[in-house]
Amino acid sequence: NTLAAYICIILYHTGVKYMKQQPCDRAIILGEYILENNATVRAAASWFGISKSTVHKDVSQKLSQLSPSLYRDVRSILNKNKQERHIRGGMATKKKYEMLAAMHNKENEIEGHNNIANITK
Repeated sequence: NTLAAYICIILYHTGVKYMKQQPCDRAIILGEYILENNATVRAAASWFGISKSTVHKDVSQKLSQLSPSLYRDVRSILNKNKQERHIRGGMATKKKYEMLAAMHNKENEIEGHNNIANITK
């Protein structure tokens, strides 16, 4: 339930490794987190401090047995995320190259100022 998820989050952020000790509870908590936050497997793994493979196994195998209705809802979010994955990857690549171009332009600008300073000496 949602209360268990919030307790788990509080315990995790205070240093208690609850998520690594309760696999059945973990599947439900992860499912609720993904559902409530429209989160990716990577985001859930990062938030709870566990591996992506653990999150994926919990929500794709254990959750289907523990809570079929929650599993269906989570599965639809994960399917949507999978369909959008190439778009997010393309956006990340675009951002990377825009940042590299900006850095290159800044280096050229600094180099140009240095050349002007050397000429005026």
